[in-house]
Amino acid sequence: MAAPVVTRRATVMAAKVKSKKQKRQQRHERQRRNIYGTEERPRLAVYRSNEHIYAQVIDDSKHEGKGHTLCACSTLTPAIRESLETGANIDAASKVGAAIAEKAKALNISTVVFDKGGFLYHGRVKAVAEAAREGGLVF
Repeated sequence: MAAPVVTRRATVMAAKVKSKKQKRQQRHERQRRNIYGTEERPRLAVYRSNEHIYAQVIDDSKHEGKGHTLCACSTLTPAIRESLETGANIDAASKVGAAIAEKAKALNISTVVFDKGGFLYHGRVKAVAEAAREGGLVF
């Protein structure tokens, strides 16, 4: 617990400062209460690091709600990695989105629920979503 700060008028509790990562994780937990992947409509989860971007199609109804990854793709995938200079730009994210849509289509998955992982729907996360839509996924 934070130490109280004594002022002239009253004792005020100092607020704990949360890091950007903690805030993102808190947003993701809040969003995940309403986003749930099923066999008919799995969850397309996106994670963005400083150097790479990752996408997974997950069925949350398996393994007691912990989820089962049906297919995954990232900028570390050899087929995508060799055609990129860096994995940290919108071009790389678009290629990941197209590749995950292609893999999902191969598994007869056409509709998904998009999970942006607590990140803003902007930049690389948005590029993955738009490329996946262009690849034929509906969400």
